Amino acid sequence: MNEVPNEGVTRTLARYVVGAQPADIPDAVTHEARRALLHWLGCSLGGCRHEAVEAALATFGEFSGPREATVLGRGESVDILLAALLNGISADVLGFSDTHLKTVIHAGGVIGPAVLALAERTRVSGKDFLHAFLLGIEVACRVGLAVYPWHYARGWHITGTAGTFGAAAAAGKLLGLNEQRMTWALGIAATQAAGLREMFGSMCKSLHGGRAAQNGLSAALLAHNGFTSSESAIEAPRGFAHVLGESPNLTAITAGLGVTFEVSQNTYKPFPCGVVIHPVIDGCIALKAAHAFAAADIRRVALRVHPLVLELCGRKTPATTFEAKLSVYHSAAASILKGRMTEQEYAVAIVSNHEVVAVRDKVVATADAAIREEEADVMIEFADGKTLHHHVDYATGSTQRPMSDADIETKFRGLATPVLTAAKIEQLIDACWSITQTDDAAVLARLAAAQI
Repeated sequence: MNEVPNEGVTRTLARYVVGAQPADIPDAVTHEARRALLHWLGCSLGGCRHEAVEAALATFGEFSGPREATVLGRGESVDILLAALLNGISADVLGFSDTHLKTVIHAGGVIGPAVLALAERTRVSGKDFLHAFLLGIEVACRVGLAVYPWHYARGWHITGTAGTFGAAAAAGKLLGLNEQRMTWALGIAATQAAGLREMFGSMCKSLHGGRAAQNGLSAALLAHNGFTSSESAIEAPRGFAHVLGESPNLTAITAGLGVTFEVSQNTYKPFPCGVVIHPVIDGCIALKAAHAFAAADIRRVALRVHPLVLELCGRKTPATTFEAKLSVYHSAAASILKGRMTEQEYAVAIVSNHEVVAVRDKVVATADAAIREEEADVMIEFADGKTLHHHVDYATGSTQRPMSDADIETKFRGLATPVLTAAKIEQLIDACWSITQTDDAAVLARLAAAQI
């Protein structure tokens, strides 16, 4: 589709989503959508029994409507709006979700919960399901591109805001909305878009993704029943892009629409923490693996990082798991000592460990505008004057060093093992790769129900 003027981008976006067909999507892009689908399900299974999910289910479970949808990895069924919320929370709560690096949107964990809940209520084919999932990611990321970076720097959590548009578009596609009603759905999404970065380090960060899934699904359902909204909700002077952005680039929403696909820029995390910390962890693990040294001999750990690292993850004295996952200081110290960074290294026992704290206090991080977001420079200095150095050009999991299909499967197995049997895990992996061959996409939810 050719570029269009900035006027009417909401309707232009709606028209594209309504008219797009699976046959229009290149095979490589469709495969990336499968990767994103498998990855999202793994993240939701990994986080499904987290205390944040427990608290949300305990709060809202008694108010559930028809129990038509699965809480992934658990035995409960709830109504589709609540399922979208809970499975969206679980997708983000471990800090392991996918990342569109150009906007830092975690799109898969928002779009997936919305479309899978709807697929349990309204039978849809796997081909249509994956197509809607892919389109939802496209919409979320393109809306995000229009307002990033000011929107994020100002304090909005872009996954919660832009993600709502993606969930609405994906759900609307499955509901068969026409252009007018899809335009309304995007407008209803716009007026519900929310999420504050002040909440990072608390359960509310994962609530943003859950609400985006739930609010996007509700927007599509409302539009399906004739609920109206502004028809220029994104581009209007008092619409989303101008109210929540500064000098928004509205052309980013429509340029190359249907030709280039943002899911191709999606990345997947090897470590369960803020993605901007990953290059530092890579460097620390590399030094630990290549050299033998005693922690007590470390005099200083010097990091050069992109400025966003300190803005997002500059907590020097984290006390909780949530805070530690947003601390470059803890992540550097723990990865130097342990030679890895898994969920275990973010447990409170490790966060408060005296040896980890001692090394953490020796970490000095300097923001350097010449360093890219996926780059870092790590130097360890010792009391005897010796130094070790490692420079990371691109972090593991970035678009330049992507996780392979096998890597994503391995990550999935690790996240799903506590809640599913080995047999069910392999069935679910196969079902994701072959999703376009089934006539009932809800098979994913049935396979992801609690087994252990």
